[in-house]
This record gives sequence, structure tokens and C-alpha cells, in this order.
Amino acid sequence: MKLTNEYQGKVVTPEQAVQVVQSGDWVDFGFGMGQPILLDAALAKRKEELQDVKIRGGLALAPRQVVACDPERETFTYASWHFSGYERQLHDRNLCNYIPMLYRNKPMFYRQEVSVDVAMISVAPIDQHGFFNFSLTNSATKAILETAKIVIVEVNNCLPYAAGGQEEGIHISEVDYIVEAGDIPLAQLPSAPADEIDTQVARYIVEEITDGATIQLGIGGMPNAVGDLIAHSNVRDLGMHTEMLVDAYLTMHEKGKLTNKYKSWDKGKGAWTFCMGSQKLYDWVDRNPSLASYPSNYTNDPKVIAQIDNFISVNNCVEVDLYGQVSSESAGIRQISGTGGQLDFVTGAYLSNGGKSFICFRSAFEDRKTGQASSRVVPALPPSSIVTVPRTQVHYLVTEWGKVNLAGCSTWERAERIISISHPDFRDELIKQAETMKIWRRSNRI
Repeated sequence: MKLTNEYQGKVVTPEQAVQVVQSGDWVDFGFGMGQPILLDAALAKRKEELQDVKIRGGLALAPRQVVACDPERETFTYASWHFSGYERQLHDRNLCNYIPMLYRNKPMFYRQEVSVDVAMISVAPIDQHGFFNFSLTNSATKAILETAKIVIVEVNNCLPYAAGGQEEGIHISEVDYIVEAGDIPLAQLPSAPADEIDTQVARYIVEEITDGATIQLGIGGMPNAVGDLIAHSNVRDLGMHTEMLVDAYLTMHEKGKLTNKYKSWDKGKGAWTFCMGSQKLYDWVDRNPSLASYPSNYTNDPKVIAQIDNFISVNNCVEVDLYGQVSSESAGIRQISGTGGQLDFVTGAYLSNGGKSFICFRSAFEDRKTGQASSRVVPALPPSSIVTVPRTQVHYLVTEWGKVNLAGCSTWERAERIISISHPDFRDELIKQAETMKIWRRSNRI
């Protein structure tokens, strides 16, 4: 009875809840599937009443009404910790700014550096003990709510209950207002079917995976293709320790490959911090004791990753230069996604006993407007491109033409190896550039 009374005493409409936002406030929408829908729309309706409201979010799959209602950014300034395709388009229109981070540091940023006046987070329905579960987005959610002066939860009955881990929920006593959203269908992130190039890249990586290895898959179609091929390979008893829980892990589970049997940490459980994919994946998460939701300062901590033997990290990138510098988040000044956890896992995997990190990419791409082909291997990254992984941390690079290990290699060795997996149509020009850059030996042969 006490819990029911407390609950009812905090229930308000979305319109009532957003009245707490004042001009000049910092408002936090959370991350991924934890971002609010009704509260976003209600706040947008207050555009003419407010000034200088700053909003943080990240990986938004649904349009943000605070952005749509304010194309001149007169009231609302939206920024993202990691761009989705939608947020990338907003950035191209100068309607979204990027917040640089290493994903493992995000909870610490909230607890030590940034301010939050009002937090608005989507959660699963309250349980019998008075806790709201963070469902598909652990990430830095607890840190956000600890920092916020006012906490509003938007309860979506469609969100699954995710087993923890750590910091997977918040008690009603720490919540100021509750908005009941009812049944809002969850946004889904479909995996594009793998083509011949994806499959070839995946084959090179799967060759390196042994029974009992623990797998991390990054965001994107190519890591998903790797996961799918793993599921149909002969390797057994794999573990999962990842930032993003994607459908490829469910496929591995269904094929009997994912057992978490030999993990030295979280034995028997797959660790993750946020989830995006199909409804079938979300259903798998619901009250599943073999999965454990953790904040990103655990899943992405290189010290934790290093304790897991035979750790395999798979991520993709935008461009690689002949020095071995990797850009996975920008094309020149155009922000495409974000650093996320790529450097976290590249570092942790290399420290793992038997661990390996793979950064994979298609060797060339075609301009959609002109049809002209360009190499993803370039002599030097374009001006203003962001280095996501420095050359000092890169382990394996993989394209459809092969895989190379850059650890411990000199500049000429790097140039030779990287050019060997570039598209053949661009190799001669890359060699000329390497000679000009004084990182090529006359005896080199591709």
C-alpha cells in the first residue's frame, strides 16, 4: 500500500512534468532506447516560453521533437554523445553538436564534470520492490540520474526488464515525477544482410577465433556480419562482453555457440551496456538471467577486458592512412558517428591473454552522386579528420583482400602491410605516395 501511494503521488502528465524545466537549464534525455518520447514532445510545445535550454542525448533512433520544432535553434540546443544516422543528418543541417568521449568515461563525466538540471529517462514498469529498470540502456543512466537535480521517468510498458549487473535501475524514492507512457512500440535497428565483401572480411576474422573466446562486436553492418558467420562456424563455447548487444549474439545463442562457459569474469553471463536491434532481440533480453546489464565504465574498462582471456574485439572504420591511423567517426570535418568504445576495446583486447582486436573495413567505396570509386586507405588522413585509434594502438586491420598485424611494425612495414590489403586499383598510387612520405623501401613488393 505504501509503494502504491508513493507511486500515485508522483504520477503526472507529460505536460505537467516538463513545467519544471526553466530557461538556461541543462536537460538530459539519456541514450539510445532510454530516451523519452512523450516528454520530448511536451517539452517541444514550450518552445515559445523558454530560452537557452541545452539538451544532451545520443544514438537517437526516433526524431527529436525539440529539434523539429526549433529549426533555428532559438530555444533548444541539442547535442549527442554518439551519432545515429538521424543525428548525423541533424549535424549536417547544424541542428546537433557532438560531445567527444571515450565511452568508459561517460559515467565519470556526469559524476565529476557536467551538470544536469532535469533528467528525462524512459524506463520499464516498476517492480514489486519499487525499482524502475533501465531496460535496454544501462550506459551512464544511473550517473545521469544521480547528478540531476530533478528526475523524471517515462514508463513504457513495452520496454523489457534487463537483469543486472550493476546500476541497472533506480528506486522510486529517488524519482521526482512519473509519466505513464503506456505501450509505445520500440524503435528497431535492422541489420543489413551481409554481401560478398562483408562475408570475406568475416572469414578472415573467424579464422583467428578459438573455442572459448569472448567476443565484442561494434556498431555497424560488418561487425554484425562477423557475428553471423561466427554463429555458423565450428567454434564453440563463446563468451560475450560488449558495449552494444546486437542480433548477432542472439543468432550465436540460437546456434548453441554462445555459452559464456569459460569466461574468467561474469562466468555464465553475457555482459553488455546498451541494446539495439530487433523486437526478437528485445524479447530475449527480458528477464534473461544469462545476460547482465552493466554501466559503460565496467563493460568498456580496459582493466576489466584485459582479465578476460582470448578476447576478440571487432569494430569498423571510415578510413585508414599509411601510418596506421584509424578514423572511425569523421570524414574530414563531417562528424559521422563518435569514438564510442572502439579505443576502449582495442586497448583492452590487446592486453588480454591471447586477445586480438580487429578493425575491419571495405577497401573502397563508391560516391553515390558521381559513381566514382575511392580508396578507404589514404596516404594521410584528410585535414580535420578525427583519429579514433592512434597508430600506436592498432592491432589487426582487415579488408576483403586480407588481414595484417601492425603491432610493433616500423613505418615502412606498416605502409607495406596496409597497402597489401588496399584495393588493387589504388595500390600503385599509394606506393608513390609512400615513397614521397619516405615510408617505403625499394625492395617492397605487394
